[in-house]
Amino acid sequence: MVDYETRGRVAVLKINRPDKKNAVNGDVARGMEAAIDKLEEDPEVWLGVLTAEGNVFSAGADLKAINEGKAGELATERGGFAGITSRQRTKPIIAAVDGPALAGGTEIVLSCDLVVASTAARFGIPEVKRSLVAAAGGLFRLPRLLPRNIALEMGLTGDPLSAERAYHFGLVNELCEPGQALDTALALAGRVAANAPLAVRRTLRLMLELPGADDETAFRESGKAMMGLADSEDFWEGPKAFLEKREPEWKGR
Repeated sequence: MVDYETRGRVAVLKINRPDKKNAVNGDVARGMEAAIDKLEEDPEVWLGVLTAEGNVFSAGADLKAINEGKAGELATERGGFAGITSRQRTKPIIAAVDGPALAGGTEIVLSCDLVVASTAARFGIPEVKRSLVAAAGGLFRLPRLLPRNIALEMGLTGDPLSAERAYHFGLVNELCEPGQALDTALALAGRVAANAPLAVRRTLRLMLELPGADDETAFRESGKAMMGLADSEDFWEGPKAFLEKREPEWKGR
């Protein structure tokens, strides 16, 4: 239910259940975890793009599976809901959203590090409309990424946010025409993959972990990350390539 392919240094992960609006069942959750395992374990792949088949990114949890008593299958032990929402990983993932991403679909998007969306996309946590709570990250990740009152409006009304407004408020990095989300995301992935992969991973970790830290801690951890890179081949390749006026040849080690 989650396809995996590589395009150069980029892995493309695709939720492939379009007949069910890419709703998350056990197969999707397990497939997502397996795909992220491949991404993390392959030294030749430096980041991922997460997309979906069809004109809906994801409608969230499969209510039929829940009604059949299979709610526990919609999450994995390591990854949480959909195998991704609480997954610890080192490599960036870009969401390519080319249709509605609602409820758990929005929470899957929020689990990614960058977001590309077409104007056909919508984001929302409509759980309150069904006497439910968005329990897979939406309630704390949306307020981190959006102005407080916009996040509250989404949570309390359950109404969706258009791709245009999401882009305006910074939830979406790049906005594109329908049908262009994957290509646009791959272009963005190429800009990331042009950089030293070990430095990208440490930068990602620190930028996610340090915003709430005091300056002393933040400086200390940033310095430790820099010193950790000093033992890598790529650490010396960067300055050498600059002095030799050529593009660096990163090894990821």
